[in-house]
Amino acid sequence: MMDAATLSAVSALSGSAIGAMASFATTWLTQNHQDRNQRLDKEGSRRERLFAEFIDQASKAYADGVVQERLDDPAKLVPMYATINKLRLFAKPVTIEAAEAVLSSIVKAYEAPSSALETLKSEIAGHDILRSFAESCRLELTYLR
Repeated sequence: MMDAATLSAVSALSGSAIGAMASFATTWLTQNHQDRNQRLDKEGSRRERLFAEFIDQASKAYADGVVQERLDDPAKLVPMYATINKLRLFAKPVTIEAAEAVLSSIVKAYEAPSSALETLKSEIAGHDILRSFAESCRLELTYLR
């Protein structure tokens, strides 16, 4: 049997050890949560920049495709191909598919014969080729935050 003084000392040491472990665990969990939030914010910002870059490139290329009768310089589409491949590194498949559909619409705009240009212009007024892509991007960013 332990005497009262020993029991009291062991109890005090045990309480201190449990308190220290609880403090350590709380600090670790808080830091882990903050680190995760920072990583997600950073990832969200990176994706936002890349999504916006693609939207800018696609808008310019589509406008050019509508007014041009043909694609005189294929290098105009290279930045979009590069951006789509960057998206393939981390974006969800639905977002990549939407980006590819935008690119396909742009190529069709360039390929449209001049006689079809008036029909294409009327379709442009009622159809936003970037809508599906933008909505997919919004869902991805919402998921991250």
